[in-house]
Amino acid sequence: MTSTASSTDTRQGRAPEDQPPSWYQRLRRFGYTARPRSDVRDRLVPPFSEPSPRLWAAIGLRKEVTDRITRWSAWGGPLLVTLVAGLLRFWNLGSPRAVIFDETYYAKDAWTLVHNGYEANWAKNANELVLQHHGHVAIPTDPAYVVHPPVGKYVIGLGELVFGFNPFGWRFMTALLGTLAVLLLCRIGRRLFRSTFLGCLAGALLAVDGLQFVMSRTSLLDGVLEFFVLAAFGCLVVDRDRARARLAAALPSDADGRVRPDANTAETTRLGPRPWRWLAGLMLGLAIGTKWNGLYVLAAFCVMTVLWDVGTRRVAGARRPYLTVLKRDTGLAFLATVPVALAVYLASWTGWILSPADGSGGYFRNWAATDGKGGSFTFLPDWLRSLWHYEHEVYLFHVHLSSPHTYQSNPWSWIVVGRPVSYFYESPSPGEAGCPADAGEKCAREVLALGTPLLWWAACFAILYVLWRWAFRRDWRAGAIACGIAAGYLPWFLYQERTIFYFYAVVFAPFLCLAVAMMTGAVLGPPGSTERRRVVGAASAGVLVLLIAWNFIYFWPIYTGTTIPIEQWRSRMWLDTWI
Repeated sequence: MTSTASSTDTRQGRAPEDQPPSWYQRLRRFGYTARPRSDVRDRLVPPFSEPSPRLWAAIGLRKEVTDRITRWSAWGGPLLVTLVAGLLRFWNLGSPRAVIFDETYYAKDAWTLVHNGYEANWAKNANELVLQHHGHVAIPTDPAYVVHPPVGKYVIGLGELVFGFNPFGWRFMTALLGTLAVLLLCRIGRRLFRSTFLGCLAGALLAVDGLQFVMSRTSLLDGVLEFFVLAAFGCLVVDRDRARARLAAALPSDADGRVRPDANTAETTRLGPRPWRWLAGLMLGLAIGTKWNGLYVLAAFCVMTVLWDVGTRRVAGARRPYLTVLKRDTGLAFLATVPVALAVYLASWTGWILSPADGSGGYFRNWAATDGKGGSFTFLPDWLRSLWHYEHEVYLFHVHLSSPHTYQSNPWSWIVVGRPVSYFYESPSPGEAGCPADAGEKCAREVLALGTPLLWWAACFAILYVLWRWAFRRDWRAGAIACGIAAGYLPWFLYQERTIFYFYAVVFAPFLCLAVAMMTGAVLGPPGSTERRRVVGAASAGVLVLLIAWNFIYFWPIYTGTTIPIEQWRSRMWLDTWI
């Protein structure tokens, strides 16, 4: 019997279009093992995993009860983790009752922004007056030169409007967004890994990360930026699932009801308006409107989502997936992200734009009518020319910022928690501020922006794992996590001479937690593992998670500004660079 190019390969039991490409075979030398081919529908939208029947049998629950638990755990688990995270973050939120670290800029900028529409200059003793008079101070109107966009300060200002111009008020919104970030990560992890357990684990790890915890209890912009970046990522993950489900529904099925790849369907089907992608564009615009490094995240996420579309079309059977995506998806993907993000960014300056242009409004608001009069691009509105000049001056400030600071650090040290930032420090005498009367010497009270060390050190190995998984197992989940880390981390290596700080790393902290959760899932073992393998994996993973939780509890006093004897404080300074 002769064979033709179109015949079925009986040795492999699959059609030629189902054969893995040659590069799959080459990857085997690096440890790659191809998964058994399944229904294309399951490959496009994999089902969620369920707890092993052996677990339910050991507990003795009936099937209808276990089905109900599984169904409700999809939201019940994440909400429970979020509740714990919220209790931790809102507990004694107003302490220390002080203006700590860069709150001296953002808390006051937020207050003037929500009242004036632009930031204003404060007197040198403004911090003392605000605390002494419980926020009942005159609001200045003299415009101030600030170097960050307004969105994050508007967010902080919302809390101040509701709860007052006091430490609790200006920390409320960052605590709320830090708590909601835990909920987002639980749900994102669940969708990413198709496992409620691993999703909740990722959220729980973020809940006990010291850096994210401290940033959630401090009115700085980076915690707000973290929330918008994570929200944008979550929107894109949902969009990916919805688009793949729509394409799977359009594919034909064979006589056995099995969905098969189809080149014509894969190359001609339009995937609709994709509202989640537009929502991601909105979130990315808010991220850029909080801090400019959101631009790097926008670029990385745009590339990532286009590659996701390529993978979707390829699995569905497209012969030329890149060309198909270029024709069918790229244009709408661009419109849903870049123009939307830029429009949101521009809209965030509305308060500044509407402020008076006679010199009594926002900083540089009258530039086009004064110093910029008669210059280039005079056909543009004055407010736009003035805003462009402002942005140019801010850019020059950022790229030339090199003033030395005690707590500045190089990004090489961030991932190993080399140089945390002290936001607040006091040395109460015995008998004062919670210092025991018999302490013998002064106590210590500190708020240290320090990632939970064991979590971050475990993340170093987790990053290597996801990079290996992405490169040699072609796992899109690992690639997505690596993209989130790279977007928040790698750009800072371009500015190693600039004055930068470790707490900027909070933006990619959620992705580190996803990486650790994914590595923990590998330690637990894949579905179908032997009972012995599962027991060993569960014990190993449990020890790691418990150690991380203990580590967070151990450092709790220096995350919350709790007064402790100086010897206890010294015992927590594991590295000389932490002091």
